Amino acid sequence: MSDRAAHWQTVYTTKAETEVSWYQADPATSLRLIRDAVAAPAARIIEIGGGTSRLVDALLAAGYRALTVLDISEAALATTRHRLGAAADDVTWIREDVTTWMPDATYDLWHDRAVFHFLTEARDRAAYVERVRSGVVPGGAVIIGTFALDGPDKCSGLPVVRYDAQSLAATLGSGFTLEDSCSEAHRTPWGSVQQFQFCRFRAG
Repeated sequence: MSDRAAHWQTVYTTKAETEVSWYQADPATSLRLIRDAVAAPAARIIEIGGGTSRLVDALLAAGYRALTVLDISEAALATTRHRLGAAADDVTWIREDVTTWMPDATYDLWHDRAVFHFLTEARDRAAYVERVRSGVVPGGAVIIGTFALDGPDKCSGLPVVRYDAQSLAATLGSGFTLEDSCSEAHRTPWGSVQQFQFCRFRAG
């Protein structure tokens, strides 16, 4: 197991889902951006770093049916499968590090809230972008949420890279058209506020 995988496995085996700073009972910003990008229930959506996020619950409730959740931690995926119960059978689950994963399918929409900002090494960011290019259909949507420029510089004891829309677009490089961006003041379970920014791109 890599150091990265070991870190997140430890997080998800020692903390409840409501005890991590990124917990959201209602992932409203992500859901709005997804609905704006793909309305069809059959749209193929992958959530990168889904962990114990409630987004998959919200997408199922909204009628989406072709859902995939990828996370580096098996413990996180197991928690979410247990929470969903029988509905988990309608979701594809992938336990992989996104920087080394080889997509064997393509998706209409790629969603990532807070994985990309942990990639502090240029080689990892380049590997991630390669996966986006191979995993998203031409004309598909890419939604990435990161800490904003005035957000935290660390999370879960790890350094992060903060972005605004322009720097994130530059990091993704050519072939992605920025269609929407917004900020979100995320309130952690213990009441502190973290500034996020979300961008939605169209893949060329």
